[in-house]
Amino acid sequence: MIQVDNLTKRYGPVTAIHDVSFTVEKGRIVGFLGPNGAGKSTTMKILSCFMPASGGTARVAGYDVFSQSLEVRRRIGMVFQKANPFPKSIYDNIAFGPRITGMKGDMDQLVESCLRRAALWNEVQDKLDSSGLALSGGQQQRLCIARAIATEPDMILMDEPCSALDPRSTLQIEELMAELKEKYTIIIVTHNMQQAARASDFTVFLNMDDDRAGYIVEQGPTAQIFTNPKNQMTEDYVSGRFG
Repeated sequence: MIQVDNLTKRYGPVTAIHDVSFTVEKGRIVGFLGPNGAGKSTTMKILSCFMPASGGTARVAGYDVFSQSLEVRRRIGMVFQKANPFPKSIYDNIAFGPRITGMKGDMDQLVESCLRRAALWNEVQDKLDSSGLALSGGQQQRLCIARAIATEPDMILMDEPCSALDPRSTLQIEELMAELKEKYTIIIVTHNMQQAARASDFTVFLNMDDDRAGYIVEQGPTAQIFTNPKNQMTEDYVSGRFG
Protein backbone atom coordinates (compact mmCIF):
# COMPACT_ATOMS: atom_id res chain seq x y z
CA MET A 1 0.00 0.00 0.00
CA ILE A 2 2.78 2.45 0.94
CA GLN A 3 6.35 2.29 -0.34
CA VAL A 4 8.81 4.96 0.82
CA ASP A 5 12.47 4.86 -0.25
CA ASN A 6 15.31 7.12 0.85
CA LEU A 7 13.03 10.01 1.76
CA THR A 8 14.99 13.18 2.52
CA LYS A 9 13.93 16.69 3.51
CA ARG A 10 16.28 19.68 3.71
CA TYR A 11 15.64 23.27 4.73
CA GLY A 12 18.56 25.05 3.14
CA PRO A 13 21.71 23.61 4.77
CA VAL A 14 19.70 21.85 7.50
CA THR A 15 18.58 18.25 6.94
CA ALA A 16 15.34 17.38 8.76
CA ILE A 17 15.16 13.71 7.73
CA HIS A 18 17.46 11.56 5.62
CA ASP A 19 17.20 8.16 3.95
CA VAL A 20 13.85 7.26 5.54
CA SER A 21 12.57 4.02 3.99
CA PHE A 22 9.66 1.80 4.99
CA THR A 23 6.88 -0.31 3.54
CA VAL A 24 3.34 -0.51 4.89
CA GLU A 25 1.03 -3.38 4.00
CA LYS A 26 -2.67 -2.83 3.39
CA GLY A 27 -4.89 -2.98 6.44
CA ARG A 28 -2.13 -2.24 8.95
CA ILE A 29 -1.87 0.38 11.68
CA VAL A 30 1.70 1.68 11.79
CA GLY A 31 2.92 3.64 14.82
CA PHE A 32 5.65 6.25 14.37
CA LEU A 33 7.65 6.78 17.55
CA GLY A 34 10.53 9.04 18.43
CA PRO A 35 11.54 12.17 20.35
CA ASN A 36 10.60 15.67 19.24
CA GLY A 37 12.58 16.72 16.20
CA ALA A 38 13.17 13.18 14.91
CA GLY A 39 11.14 13.87 11.75
CA LYS A 40 7.87 12.08 12.41
CA SER A 41 5.58 15.00 11.56
CA THR A 42 7.83 16.04 8.66
CA THR A 43 7.39 12.57 7.16
CA MET A 44 3.62 12.80 7.63
CA LYS A 45 3.47 16.22 5.97
CA ILE A 46 5.39 14.92 2.96
CA LEU A 47 3.18 11.85 2.61
CA SER A 48 0.03 13.99 2.91
CA CYS A 49 1.19 16.29 0.09
CA PHE A 50 1.47 19.30 2.41
CA MET A 51 5.21 19.56 1.90
CA PRO A 52 7.58 18.62 -0.93
CA ALA A 53 10.49 16.26 -0.31
CA SER A 54 14.10 17.03 -1.19
CA GLY A 55 14.81 13.51 -2.37
CA GLY A 56 13.63 9.93 -2.42
CA THR A 57 10.37 8.39 -3.57
CA ALA A 58 6.97 7.70 -2.03
CA ARG A 59 4.08 5.78 -3.53
CA VAL A 60 0.57 5.12 -2.22
CA ALA A 61 -1.44 2.36 -3.90
CA GLY A 62 1.00 2.63 -6.81
CA TYR A 63 0.57 6.40 -7.22
CA ASP A 64 3.52 8.79 -6.97
CA VAL A 65 2.88 11.03 -3.94
CA PHE A 66 5.13 13.75 -5.36
CA SER A 67 2.93 14.18 -8.43
CA GLN A 68 0.59 16.23 -6.18
CA SER A 69 -2.32 15.21 -8.43
CA LEU A 70 -5.93 15.38 -7.27
CA GLU A 71 -6.13 11.58 -7.54
CA VAL A 72 -3.19 11.19 -5.16
CA ARG A 73 -4.65 13.69 -2.71
CA ARG A 74 -7.98 11.85 -2.78
CA ARG A 75 -6.25 8.65 -1.74
CA ILE A 76 -4.70 10.20 1.38
CA GLY A 77 -6.69 11.35 4.43
CA MET A 78 -5.08 13.48 7.14
CA VAL A 79 -6.08 13.94 10.79
CA PHE A 80 -4.08 16.51 12.74
CA GLN A 81 -3.00 16.77 16.36
CA LYS A 82 -5.60 19.43 17.11
CA ALA A 83 -9.10 18.80 15.80
CA ASN A 84 -9.74 21.29 12.99
CA PRO A 85 -13.34 21.09 11.74
CA PHE A 86 -14.18 23.57 9.01
CA PRO A 87 -16.34 26.50 10.20
CA LYS A 88 -19.28 24.81 8.51
CA SER A 89 -22.11 22.53 9.49
CA ILE A 90 -21.42 18.93 10.46
CA TYR A 91 -23.00 17.87 7.19
CA ASP A 92 -20.90 20.23 5.07
CA ASN A 93 -17.69 19.15 6.82
CA ILE A 94 -18.24 15.65 5.46
CA ALA A 95 -19.58 16.72 2.06
CA PHE A 96 -16.78 19.21 1.34
CA GLY A 97 -14.22 16.74 -0.07
CA PRO A 98 -16.64 14.66 -2.16
CA ARG A 99 -18.05 17.84 -3.71
CA ILE A 100 -14.58 19.04 -4.70
CA THR A 101 -13.70 15.68 -6.25
CA GLY A 102 -16.94 15.69 -8.24
CA MET A 103 -18.76 12.88 -6.47
CA LYS A 104 -21.97 11.82 -8.18
CA GLY A 105 -24.31 9.95 -5.89
CA ASP A 106 -26.41 10.19 -2.76
CA MET A 107 -24.62 12.74 -0.56
CA ASP A 108 -27.01 12.19 2.36
CA GLN A 109 -26.18 8.51 2.36
CA LEU A 110 -22.44 9.20 2.19
CA VAL A 111 -22.55 11.65 5.09
CA GLU A 112 -24.46 9.18 7.24
CA SER A 113 -22.13 6.34 6.30
CA CYS A 114 -18.99 8.32 7.20
CA LEU A 115 -20.44 9.49 10.51
CA ARG A 116 -21.44 5.92 11.36
CA ARG A 117 -17.96 4.62 10.54
CA ALA A 118 -16.54 7.36 12.78
CA ALA A 119 -18.90 6.27 15.60
CA LEU A 120 -20.50 9.72 15.63
CA TRP A 121 -23.85 9.30 13.89
CA ASN A 122 -25.90 8.51 17.00
CA GLU A 123 -24.59 11.64 18.68
CA VAL A 124 -25.16 14.12 15.83
CA GLN A 125 -27.91 12.74 13.58
CA ASP A 126 -30.42 15.32 14.85
CA LYS A 127 -28.08 18.31 14.45
CA LEU A 128 -26.35 17.92 11.11
CA ASP A 129 -26.98 21.59 10.34
CA SER A 130 -25.15 22.68 13.51
CA SER A 131 -21.58 23.91 13.34
CA GLY A 132 -18.88 21.29 13.69
CA LEU A 133 -17.11 23.74 16.00
CA ALA A 134 -19.90 23.30 18.57
CA LEU A 135 -18.95 19.67 19.23
CA SER A 136 -16.75 18.51 22.09
CA GLY A 137 -13.04 17.91 21.51
CA GLY A 138 -13.41 14.16 21.09
CA GLN A 139 -16.42 14.59 18.83
CA GLN A 140 -14.57 17.14 16.71
CA GLN A 141 -11.68 14.70 16.21
CA ARG A 142 -14.09 11.94 15.17
CA LEU A 143 -15.73 14.43 12.80
CA CYS A 144 -12.31 15.08 11.28
CA ILE A 145 -11.82 11.34 10.84
CA ALA A 146 -15.25 11.09 9.18
CA ARG A 147 -14.24 13.97 6.89
CA ALA A 148 -10.95 12.22 6.07
CA ILE A 149 -12.66 9.01 4.93
CA ALA A 150 -15.39 10.78 2.92
CA THR A 151 -13.29 10.70 -0.26
CA GLU A 152 -12.62 6.96 0.20
CA PRO A 153 -8.83 7.24 0.68
CA ASP A 154 -6.44 4.31 0.74
CA MET A 155 -4.40 5.70 3.60
CA ILE A 156 -5.19 7.77 6.71
CA LEU A 157 -2.39 9.71 8.39
CA MET A 158 -2.92 10.68 12.04
CA ASP A 159 -0.46 13.08 13.65
CA GLU A 160 -0.89 12.69 17.43
CA PRO A 161 -4.70 12.63 17.12
CA CYS A 162 -5.28 11.94 20.82
CA SER A 163 -2.76 14.27 22.46
CA ALA A 164 -5.43 16.84 23.39
CA LEU A 165 -8.13 14.32 24.36
CA ASP A 166 -9.20 12.81 27.66
CA PRO A 167 -8.77 9.05 28.28
CA ARG A 168 -12.36 8.22 27.30
CA SER A 169 -12.10 10.06 23.97
CA THR A 170 -8.68 8.52 23.39
CA LEU A 171 -10.13 5.04 23.84
CA GLN A 172 -12.91 5.88 21.37
CA ILE A 173 -10.35 6.95 18.76
CA GLU A 174 -8.27 3.80 19.31
CA GLU A 175 -11.35 1.57 18.98
CA LEU A 176 -12.29 3.49 15.85
CA MET A 177 -8.84 2.92 14.33
CA ALA A 178 -9.16 -0.81 14.96
CA GLU A 179 -12.43 -0.83 13.02
CA LEU A 180 -11.17 1.41 10.21
CA LYS A 181 -8.09 -0.70 9.49
CA GLU A 182 -10.37 -3.31 7.95
CA LYS A 183 -10.74 -0.88 5.05
CA TYR A 184 -7.91 1.64 5.38
CA THR A 185 -4.18 1.64 6.03
CA ILE A 186 -3.35 3.93 8.97
CA ILE A 187 -0.15 5.64 10.10
CA ILE A 188 -0.27 7.24 13.54
CA VAL A 189 2.34 9.47 15.15
CA THR A 190 2.22 9.22 18.93
CA HIS A 191 4.38 9.97 21.98
CA ASN A 192 2.23 7.65 24.07
CA MET A 193 4.09 4.35 24.43
CA GLN A 194 1.02 2.57 25.77
CA GLN A 195 -1.07 3.77 22.87
CA ALA A 196 1.53 2.65 20.33
CA ALA A 197 1.71 -0.79 21.97
CA ARG A 198 -2.09 -1.11 22.10
CA ALA A 199 -3.12 0.32 18.77
CA SER A 200 -0.42 -0.42 16.19
CA ASP A 201 0.53 -3.59 14.34
CA PHE A 202 3.89 -2.32 13.10
CA THR A 203 6.20 0.29 14.65
CA VAL A 204 8.79 2.63 13.13
CA PHE A 205 11.19 4.27 15.60
CA LEU A 206 13.01 7.43 14.53
CA ASN A 207 15.75 9.35 16.27
CA MET A 208 18.21 12.13 15.43
CA ASP A 209 21.88 11.86 14.59
CA ASP A 210 24.54 14.31 15.81
CA ASP A 211 23.47 16.84 13.16
CA ARG A 212 19.84 16.72 14.40
CA ALA A 213 18.70 14.94 11.23
CA GLY A 214 15.93 12.36 11.66
CA TYR A 215 16.47 8.78 10.56
CA ILE A 216 14.92 5.36 11.21
CA VAL A 217 16.67 3.44 13.98
CA GLU A 218 14.51 0.32 13.83
CA GLN A 219 11.21 -0.91 12.47
CA GLY A 220 9.27 -4.11 12.86
CA PRO A 221 6.17 -5.75 14.34
CA THR A 222 5.02 -3.81 17.39
CA ALA A 223 5.32 -6.80 19.73
CA GLN A 224 8.95 -7.25 18.72
CA ILE A 225 9.82 -3.56 19.05
CA PHE A 226 8.39 -3.41 22.57
CA THR A 227 9.53 -6.78 23.92
CA ASN A 228 12.64 -7.75 21.95
CA PRO A 229 14.09 -4.79 20.05
CA LYS A 230 17.29 -5.35 18.09
CA ASN A 231 18.78 -1.93 18.82
CA GLN A 232 19.75 -0.74 22.31
CA MET A 233 18.58 2.77 21.45
CA THR A 234 15.10 1.40 20.70
CA GLU A 235 15.00 -0.46 24.00
CA ASP A 236 16.07 2.67 25.86
CA TYR A 237 13.32 4.71 24.22
CA VAL A 238 10.39 2.33 24.63
CA SER A 239 11.41 1.66 28.24
CA GLY A 240 11.43 5.39 28.99
CA ARG A 241 15.17 5.82 29.58
CA PHE A 242 15.24 8.77 27.18
CA GLY A 243 12.87 10.80 25.00
